[in-house]
Amino acid sequence: MRMNRPGYLVSGVCLLAGPIAAHAQQSPARTARRTPVVEVFERTRDAVVNIAATLEVENYASIFPESLFGEFFGGPLLRPRRERYTSLGSGFVIHPDGYVVTNAHVVMRAVGQKVIFADESEYEADRIAVDEQHDLAILKIKADKSCPAITLGRSDDLMIGESVIAIGNPLGYQHTVTSGIISATDRTLTFDQDEVVYEGLIQTDASINRGNSGGPLLNVLGELIGINTAIRGDAQNIGFAIPVDALRKLLPEMLSIERRKRLKVGLRLGWRDRVYVVEARGPAGRAGVEPGDELVSADGKPIHQDVDFYIHLLRIRPGDQLLLELKRNGRRVRAAVQPEPIPIPDGGKLLREKFGLSVILLTREQVAEIHPRLAGGLLITGVERGSPADRAGFKRGHLIVQIGKYFPQDLEEIGLLLEHLERGEKVLLRVLEVRRANIWVLQGHLVAR
Repeated sequence: MRMNRPGYLVSGVCLLAGPIAAHAQQSPARTARRTPVVEVFERTRDAVVNIAATLEVENYASIFPESLFGEFFGGPLLRPRRERYTSLGSGFVIHPDGYVVTNAHVVMRAVGQKVIFADESEYEADRIAVDEQHDLAILKIKADKSCPAITLGRSDDLMIGESVIAIGNPLGYQHTVTSGIISATDRTLTFDQDEVVYEGLIQTDASINRGNSGGPLLNVLGELIGINTAIRGDAQNIGFAIPVDALRKLLPEMLSIERRKRLKVGLRLGWRDRVYVVEARGPAGRAGVEPGDELVSADGKPIHQDVDFYIHLLRIRPGDQLLLELKRNGRRVRAAVQPEPIPIPDGGKLLREKFGLSVILLTREQVAEIHPRLAGGLLITGVERGSPADRAGFKRGHLIVQIGKYFPQDLEEIGLLLEHLERGEKVLLRVLEVRRANIWVLQGHLVAR
């Protein structure tokens, strides 16, 4: 087994939420040749994106005369001479605001990533969240226009033998379309070299090659049913995709208003044939929202998919009221939800208590002395002897760049990440270590005490 690791030009495909393009003045013969594959491709190509992930290996030449970090790194830092590598993957837009989904392994070890559309427009992308366990990542671009976005389907009702379509850039051949059927569902893949197990995968005989990572698997209605992620290297026509339901279940956490905006609403949604309330508690419960209510709009904006609501929540600010229009037993009802501020826990204190780490927050200028592509970071200034961090090999001078699925930029965000971490739970920490001539990326799972 092998994953479609980055290193090949890849493109994903996204479904436009708009109508099929007009086909004026086509000959009857050409019209008769139009197939579902043609229709799906023409509806999706404007939403296709390439993801250029930048990897850097740094060698150091001249010496900074004085550096804030000298005492932590055992001497003055050297000025880097960077050797840059670019690996290309694929992704697709899930919302017009510029939220992009791809595989986690496409961007996991990158120091930067760029999203490139079919019209050759390019945007730098920020990582919002990465879930290595499910090989999914969400990026955010600041586009100067509304982005064509995918229509999310469902994967709980897939039929063995159902026709499917994959679109991507295998081996650099852009906008390659392949089709086939669903060969099986609920497959499990184990990658021994990475000690990674993926469960519940869709198996297809649609041709999926190196470079299709992060691209979509579509049904004949043009709906996303899976995200292509892996192939059998020792076989032909055996490819695997992550079911779209796995993505939809993770969206509330990956786009969490509680984590990103520090506000609590108290709604959990379902998404089958409509967007409906599964659970209403806290502010939503007090506002009269009930389980089973269909969510029609939020602050006057129609809610067509569950992702529309999660992203709308990210736009609200402390003090804003959330006005919901709901459908209950055939009649329209309204609810005014007042999101509650979430007290911000002390991230530095939690790092000391749970892992034995002492840190300081660095400014952009300070971090630039270590790595010019980093936007921020936390410098480890002390490691308690015998602590989980000490046993895992973390050292004074390491720069924390990732905790769990996220890339925290301040101690407040770390506090929110660690607030509900229980004793005995494991969490991934990824750090940078400067070793004179190189910068190394190190990681380890720490067990909270």
